[in-house]
Amino acid sequence: MGQNLLRVVYPLAGAAIIVIVWDLYVVVARVPLVVFPRPLQVAQALVSYSAILGSEAWVTALECIYGFLLSMAIGIPIAVVMTYSRIVNLMFYPLLVASQSIPKVAIAPILLVWFGTGMQSKLAMAFVIAFFPVVVDTATGLRSTSPELLELARSLQCSRLQTFFKIQLPSALPSIFSGAKIAVTLAVIGAVIGEFIGSNEGLGNLLLTANSQLNSPLVWASLVVLSVLGMMLYGVVVVAEKIFMPWAAFDTGGH
Repeated sequence: MGQNLLRVVYPLAGAAIIVIVWDLYVVVARVPLVVFPRPLQVAQALVSYSAILGSEAWVTALECIYGFLLSMAIGIPIAVVMTYSRIVNLMFYPLLVASQSIPKVAIAPILLVWFGTGMQSKLAMAFVIAFFPVVVDTATGLRSTSPELLELARSLQCSRLQTFFKIQLPSALPSIFSGAKIAVTLAVIGAVIGEFIGSNEGLGNLLLTANSQLNSPLVWASLVVLSVLGMMLYGVVVVAEKIFMPWAAFDTGGH
């Protein structure tokens, strides 16, 4: 119980220190409001614009969730195929790695042309960014299964499906969830990039609109809501990890 309390207290203390330093800097340096608002002004914007921030956050959250779930639904089976088929792995894994050198911002306009300005293009952008860590971490986890366990399965004459579901998949769960934690935060980035390129809704669009109007408090309020959204989605993955891996001892501070 004490350790769990410390995991809450320390981050809150760190956040408090950052806010105090932030406020002192703005006051002492006399930074103009349009450049850098004080924390209190950002808090006031959070209250004043709570309705619009909530509605736009819901749009962005749906884009992130759908993109993340799609990356898991497609990425895990592809990783399984690459693990079991050496030919498929040799053919496509290098191409997958090479695709990561392409700036994702450059892909966004193409997705906009393909899927339009609606949610589909933002979902696709979130999927594109979140897909890679899911595939790589899942494949790594499946390949790192203990040889002794695989030999035991063969000695017990287990089928390939039995070996996969009883041994390989449970052994790979830590790596799968490790990739999922990275993917869910990247999905937020992907959704916002998509909203930057072409959208009339979502937190990314609100951030650009507020910035064009020189409404600095609303810009920072949007950033705060985005960070909270990312932490909430990350927390959901952590909870799912504990549900699917009750046998593991977790140290969330290390992830």
